[in-house]
Amino acid sequence: MIEVKNLVKRYGDHTAVNGISFTVEPGKIYGLLGPNGAGKSTTMNIVTGCLAATEGTVTVGGHDIFENPKAAKKCIGYLPELPPLYSDMTPEEYLTFVAEAKKVKSGYVGGQVREVMEITGLTEMKDRLIRNLSKGYKQRVGIAQAMLGSPEIIILDEPTVGLDPKQILEIRELIRKLGESKTVILSSHILAEISAVCERVMIISHGNLVANDTIEHLEELANRSDKLRISVRGEKDAIAERLGSIEGIISVSEDGENDGIVTFDLELVKEKDLRDDIFFAMAEIKCPIVSMQYEQTTLEDIFLALTDDDIRPDENGVLPTVEEILEGRAKKAKETSYEHMTDEELEALAKDDEISEDEEDSSEEDDSDDNNTDDGGDDDYKPLFGGN
Repeated sequence: MIEVKNLVKRYGDHTAVNGISFTVEPGKIYGLLGPNGAGKSTTMNIVTGCLAATEGTVTVGGHDIFENPKAAKKCIGYLPELPPLYSDMTPEEYLTFVAEAKKVKSGYVGGQVREVMEITGLTEMKDRLIRNLSKGYKQRVGIAQAMLGSPEIIILDEPTVGLDPKQILEIRELIRKLGESKTVILSSHILAEISAVCERVMIISHGNLVANDTIEHLEELANRSDKLRISVRGEKDAIAERLGSIEGIISVSEDGENDGIVTFDLELVKEKDLRDDIFFAMAEIKCPIVSMQYEQTTLEDIFLALTDDDIRPDENGVLPTVEEILEGRAKKAKETSYEHMTDEELEALAKDDEISEDEEDSSEEDDSDDNNTDDGGDDDYKPLFGGN
């Protein structure tokens, strides 16, 4: 349905979209996810023919959006982030106007308007002025206008922004209903929005497409963990040696000792539960387990990791995979963690910080002495809001 190849959009020295490529297949609900300013709306505006690209191609229904825009745009119904509504019209009047602007045959205009109003739940509001409608109903009018002309692809940019919880649920249900007969692309910066209605998600960060995957696979990555954190009471060398002898444990890393309790981070082979083996191994050497838990990763963790400021293409323009990004994030988080340091290590670190702060304060005082001039002293100062 839609094929995007090496799409680039530059504004002067700023690159808003950086070589994005993806394919949209018919009959699915896609999510375009990313933080504010990631390039989602720019991408959608280019795909719908509302904005020219600097480089790349966009094909919609077999038609190039730049070379044959009329034929390509007939395949698309578009709801921008700010719905293009005329507030002095009623929903029925506005939708009739849009249908005629889209060159719907005159004999079909009335029927299409009634149909989209029924699908979007606007029939009871059809004679009210649009300016008197709630924001939820205004969004419905915007979605209804996108449906006119019977396009195969419906593109919705932030369709639930600013709505209350009840309205959000209603719009989500409407999007699911549209997905039964149309291809839908939904843009949002809210992960819950995408995961609630979409089958596949494309994540954009800093103009780069950092992930293009199914929701199910991302949830599988979130639920699958190959790292186990264990705290055991006993002699650390004996514990480490016994843990290292268990088949399926790839590495054993000590992460601190406190009151005879040693904490280890274990890297395990994937898709194998070794907790029973670890329990019996520790029982053999009479070292009781104090705690044992997998490192849990949520969809939110994955989203934050993929949209981290450090995620950029390498010198060859290749982005790391989702698995590589998550592995790097885990290592980074471990390096900056203080919670498992001993008291002595924390005190030494705090002392170093105090020395650095004293040096900065001293430097600021010197600068302040150099810049101060006598302009009459504080005796002449009058408080802005009264008082002594």
